[in-house]
Amino acid sequence: MFNDLTSVKEYLATRRSGKPRDMVSPGPDQITLQQILEMATRTPDHGKLFPWRLIVIQDRKTFAALLETAFVRANTDARQAQIDAIIAPAFMAPTLVALVFAPQASAKIPIWEQQMSVGAVGMNLLHAAHAHGFVGSWITGWACYDPNIAEALCTGDEKLAGFFYIGSAANALEERPRPDPTDIIRHWP
Repeated sequence: MFNDLTSVKEYLATRRSGKPRDMVSPGPDQITLQQILEMATRTPDHGKLFPWRLIVIQDRKTFAALLETAFVRANTDARQAQIDAIIAPAFMAPTLVALVFAPQASAKIPIWEQQMSVGAVGMNLLHAAHAHGFVGSWITGWACYDPNIAEALCTGDEKLAGFFYIGSAANALEERPRPDPTDIIRHWP
């Protein structure tokens, strides 16, 4: 818990994404993971539509086989080295969670607002992992857009919003380039 405003500022200033390949054990145990996932869903959601789902990927070998099958279907001339590189992310980090955008029919709430809500779940997921002492990373890439992977993990009009890797950092996290605030902040009028 944050005891004062300084703690919140320090927390926000220290959150970084880690590289999934550099995440090691320990990851969250089942109880902690459940808490992280529940915190992730405490997000703005106009209309209380819950336009998202979370999928904990437990069987990494089966997920790797899904990645391989999808990649080979799209790349019939794939070499083994390419396939090995494609399935490697299935085994990175102790914990892997897929975030699914699950749009809901609504006469009042446009899809755009639902998409922002799923994005907020993603950011909350990273914050919750960090608040529990873990490092997280939100990865999209080809697998989020592959129809075979979507068919395995999604239903109806759902789409993959990303894969979240959670674990402990094997190395110090690097600061990434950030925008100059004067380039992105405007005051109106």
